[in-house]
Amino acid sequence: MTFKNIYNALLDVLFPRICPVCDSVLASHEQHICTKCLTDIPITRYHTDKFNAMEQLFAGKVPIEHASGFFFYEKGNPYANIIHDLKYRNQPQLGRFVATLYAKQLVACGYFSDIDYIIPVPLHPRKKRKRGYNQSELIAQGFADVFNVPILTDIIVAVRDHDTQTAKGIYERWLNTQGIFDVNNSEYLENKHILLVDDVVTTGATLLSAASTIAHIPGIKISLATLGVARLK
Repeated sequence: MTFKNIYNALLDVLFPRICPVCDSVLASHEQHICTKCLTDIPITRYHTDKFNAMEQLFAGKVPIEHASGFFFYEKGNPYANIIHDLKYRNQPQLGRFVATLYAKQLVACGYFSDIDYIIPVPLHPRKKRKRGYNQSELIAQGFADVFNVPILTDIIVAVRDHDTQTAKGIYERWLNTQGIFDVNNSEYLENKHILLVDDVVTTGATLLSAASTIAHIPGIKISLATLGVARLK
């Protein structure tokens, strides 16, 4: 056994790593989520459906090529803890890990095969300073690790902070996200296929606002990806 293995084993004893879904202690070979919970994750399989529910959510509002989310996000479901731990409980690498798993599935079936750039939905600087990171950037890194395309973090910028969306209805969320983003150096996106990445989509208001900010750029193609997605009807 190497010193590194001994050190990691000692850390697991002193500071046990916990699965965010079932709260069980992770085995030494498990990363972030236990094997059973990874096996049982409620995946959407949207990337295998033509005109899936997430694409329907944005249809007629902003032109998109494809849209897909990894797993169903439901309030009170233990799998919602993946998003909560990533977003509010200082677990940034959880986002990169789960995004990598999802990206490997997408690559295997050729989904998002011609992406030029990945753009994470930005946080307002004040909120990013408070949280310490933008969770969407970590998710974007997981996609970039697999797709091998650049991440752009300074093209779409958050110019206005907004209240949390959690307790708001559909119309209130739409109002809350109006005018929160702007675009810099838009010429970089001309005739490019952009993958916009966020943590979760419920009503789609935030992603819609971000996509609308760049939809006017000549020749642009926009696709959307998230980890969590509400069960859309």
